[in-house]
Amino acid sequence: MDFVSKRNWFFMISFVVMLVSIISLLLPDGLDTGLEFTGGSSMTLEFQDDVSQEELRAQFTSLGHQQAVIQRLGEGSFFIRTRTLEESQSNEASERERIISDIASNLGTNVKITDFFSVSPSIASETVRNAILIMVIASVVILIYITLAFRRVPSPFRYGVAAILALIHDVVVVVGIFSIVGRIFNLEVNAMFIAGILTIIGYSVHDTIVVFDRIRENLIRGIGNNLGSTINISIQDTIGRSLNTSLTMLFAILALLLFGGQTILDFLIVLLIGIIVGTYSSIWIASPVLLVWENGDIRKLFRR
Repeated sequence: MDFVSKRNWFFMISFVVMLVSIISLLLPDGLDTGLEFTGGSSMTLEFQDDVSQEELRAQFTSLGHQQAVIQRLGEGSFFIRTRTLEESQSNEASERERIISDIASNLGTNVKITDFFSVSPSIASETVRNAILIMVIASVVILIYITLAFRRVPSPFRYGVAAILALIHDVVVVVGIFSIVGRIFNLEVNAMFIAGILTIIGYSVHDTIVVFDRIRENLIRGIGNNLGSTINISIQDTIGRSLNTSLTMLFAILALLLFGGQTILDFLIVLLIGIIVGTYSSIWIASPVLLVWENGDIRKLFRR
């Protein structure tokens, strides 16, 4: 199969998917950011008696929490996210304790907090900066590593840039698709989401390096009439390994989605999307980008 001759089709597919992803991110509520990025408090309440979601929402509204997010987890169990609740001062009860007391008295049922988590706005903004900084540092380190690892072939810097471009493609598509899926399943961007993105970065670069390493070996051995044929042969040599590795990981992720529970759902969704996108970009984006750059097709396009 001639992969590189069909590169324009793959570029077009990626362009359309990235465009849809960016549009989804730019729309209102493109990403539902969690407490780690916005600040606030979350709690899980369990009621002894039956309480409806409407009753609980009306109770929080009367307590001054009109923007509270209330989700039913199960029979008598609710997840609530609000603005950052005030802690107790001197002998006064904390805002959390007052909320529980008012709910118990007004709804006439016993209630207890099984989980509570609070993040201040300043810590949330610092988390955003750290997440961006980590991704930038990871990209720079990857670029330097690939450039040094491929120094025996012509233009090793281009291999690193091609891998980074494929990486940017993966991150944009994964975040965009997560935005679309999140609107349907109420997924939010939290610390698990960042962990999933970093995992995908590592997986995608690893898969790309496998293909690039075979290109390097075939170039040194003189296999192929030109760079295009060498890349095509290298992709054919590695595609079986890439697909088998990806399918193995997908089966494990699907099993975790079925039995892993709600707590790691965001992480698993990111992995599921990222494995598919990362495998696609390693084969049909990174290597063709390298070929287009080496052939000077980008300059020709700008001349036109």
